[in-house]
Amino acid sequence: MGLDIYAGTLTRYYAHNWKTAAQQWAEENGFAFHRIAPGREDPSEEEELSPAEIQKAVEDWREQILAAVSQPGKAPYTPWPEDNESPYFTDKPDWDALGAMLLTAACHTYREPIPSSVPKGWDFMEHPLIRRLSEDGERVWSLFRGAVCWIPLPDGFLFQGPLPTGGQTVIATTAALHMELDQLNAMAWQADEAAILGWSKTEGYPVEGSVGPDGVFTKADIPEQSQYDTESLAKFAFSIFYQAVQFSEEGQTPILLDY
Repeated sequence: MGLDIYAGTLTRYYAHNWKTAAQQWAEENGFAFHRIAPGREDPSEEEELSPAEIQKAVEDWREQILAAVSQPGKAPYTPWPEDNESPYFTDKPDWDALGAMLLTAACHTYREPIPSSVPKGWDFMEHPLIRRLSEDGERVWSLFRGAVCWIPLPDGFLFQGPLPTGGQTVIATTAALHMELDQLNAMAWQADEAAILGWSKTEGYPVEGSVGPDGVFTKADIPEQSQYDTESLAKFAFSIFYQAVQFSEEGQTPILLDY
């Protein structure tokens, strides 16, 4: 189960009118790609709603959420736009890179040395420093509190609430995520925007296979990795989250983790 990040309208997301980074790569390179998400093993069993019905449901949910988080004595929050055509941003940090980014934040927060590498497929939420920051009552980061959705509001906070599909989860604001990323960058790198944007192309996972002239993917000539460089993965994930926040703030769209 991989991890993608999506920034765009919720209508387009729930209408499945978007393609993951892996899907886009496969299509651009002539490969077939079949995406099956947990709980959606057989799409034929889903109740099909039209895009218009999905948009109406999302807008009703949006109004309920905004009413619930509005503050007494202050003007109500402006609803963000919803439709099934607006552009979206997506990329794939995957879990190991997200874990490396969280570990980097936790190590800097508590002034502990950062491990040079992290194991492939590690359960990063069980790391003592990550668990410590996730439970720290004085330092509340949406990234450490299990947020899976950030809505485009100018104030930074998080709360428990339902997604449009139901089920309680942690929802935060894009302003909160922006502040967390700024804090991490200030602690770890003090990098400018050009450097940050470049990390999604220059950092990340090592090559673990190649596509031969016959169009077949193989790992025969490249040893499988068991450890990843912590800083490279952290920068890679940071760049992707940074770009998602940029896109969200420019277009006033939510951000979702897709897995």
